[in-house]
Amino acid sequence: MNFLQALILGAVQGLTEFLPVSSSAHLALVPYWFQWNLSEESVFLFGVLVQMGTLISVIIYFRKDILQILVAFFNGIFRGKPFEDPKAHLGWMILLATVPAAVAGALMKDTVESAFNNPRAIALFLLVTAILLFAAEKVPAKDRDLREMNWKDAVWIGIAQAVALLPGISRSGATISGGLFRKFTRRESSRFAFLISIPIMIGAGALSVLDITDWNAFRPLLPALICATLTAAVVGYFAIKWMLNYINKKPFTIFSIYCSVIGIFTFILTFIR
Repeated sequence: MNFLQALILGAVQGLTEFLPVSSSAHLALVPYWFQWNLSEESVFLFGVLVQMGTLISVIIYFRKDILQILVAFFNGIFRGKPFEDPKAHLGWMILLATVPAAVAGALMKDTVESAFNNPRAIALFLLVTAILLFAAEKVPAKDRDLREMNWKDAVWIGIAQAVALLPGISRSGATISGGLFRKFTRRESSRFAFLISIPIMIGAGALSVLDITDWNAFRPLLPALICATLTAAVVGYFAIKWMLNYINKKPFTIFSIYCSVIGIFTFILTFIR
């Protein structure tokens, strides 16, 4: 992998992680579209580790929220009133919403890796994302905020995040849609979706590092990975800012159409090739 390829993939990761179009699909499909000669193992590992860039961006963007949640969370535990503070309550909901994806990630690791190397499967999952986004827009009366969230809401959104482990199922798209289906406002759904991505990205990155058995073989990728990670962090920060502003004003229709077009194009391409 050269620096230009790393730069492109880093920008793709930063842009698509927070837009509801599936970053994992794009990281797998961009090399496929352009027929880059990259090993399947390096593409998958690169894709997981470069998420550290978008992890940095979401932590920086929501740093005040994260600090307030952590302070309230531990203060509630020490005082014996873990759910009294709304910020502490939100912290518990984030943890609860993380459980389904953590369990699914442990059980579906081989399946996810296999799907990551299957462009046809990714194309079909992109079409599922398109349908999900379209359906979420049809839910009426989205007026709840995160202070009203209960354990059923958190589990529902957590299950959506677990399903989004499959490449082509957008994590932000699935979790934001999950919030919309539970009648949360568009902005609150997005905010919760971005916050619950943090523990999963940390866990996925840590597990990927532990999975590296041959560091000598991986070492040549490090310069490209650093380049991609920094690019993803910068692009990701502005993508979050843009997405939160966009979602308050306009529907998901454009993203649903985009996923449909890319999915159909890729599906046809797999037959041509």
